[in-house]
Amino acid sequence: MTHPLSGKWALITGASRGIGQQIALGLADLGCSLVLHARQLENLDETLLLLKAHASRAHCVAGDFVSPEGVQQVIAGVMSCPGRVDILYNNAAIQNDWKPVWQISPAEWQACFQVNFFSLVALCRAFIPGMQHHGYGRVINLTSGIRDVPNLAPYSASKAAVDKYTQDLAAELRGSNVLANLLDPGWLRTDLGGPDGEHAVETVLPGALVPALLEDYGPSGRLYAAQDFKVLHAG
Repeated sequence: MTHPLSGKWALITGASRGIGQQIALGLADLGCSLVLHARQLENLDETLLLLKAHASRAHCVAGDFVSPEGVQQVIAGVMSCPGRVDILYNNAAIQNDWKPVWQISPAEWQACFQVNFFSLVALCRAFIPGMQHHGYGRVINLTSGIRDVPNLAPYSASKAAVDKYTQDLAAELRGSNVLANLLDPGWLRTDLGGPDGEHAVETVLPGALVPALLEDYGPSGRLYAAQDFKVLHAG
């Protein structure tokens, strides 16, 4: 039986735990080859251990998105092997410390935008032209449903920037079979979401895979909410 994503390479940023780890496992079930990203290579040990039950190939890259140099390190690692990306999950993100909005420093604003938005733009610029050349690509940018939480304004504003950029990407890529869509994973019990999250991290599947499985020349510039599909999750 041929898996639906057999022969495709997917880059998943922030794949050492949480949402990124779940996406990696879900894609592996579909026969996809994986490029796993973390800040340090050793952080991927758990994900690699979980993937041992799968036949999928996995290549690891490391780089800290807090600096442009760290982003370029990741891009260089992908270019060296496998040399291309067919599916890009821009998942890595940080959240600022909880405090009154007036007390959030310019450095905290800059850090959130660097990791959550500017690194995402750099990865899109690096890999989408190759997708266009091959006539196939799926770009999935992680967004958030956060609203009216001024204490986390840098995080929410950076995600709003991701939303607008993804819509602009979809317009630019119209007709190319490179589809750019947004994924809202929901409020999950993860290191970022905290212990009070509404949903277990496992419920991000199978919904998180839907934008990677879209048919050729399918929807682009759309928002997919992973929790809309959680009823299909087995287990």
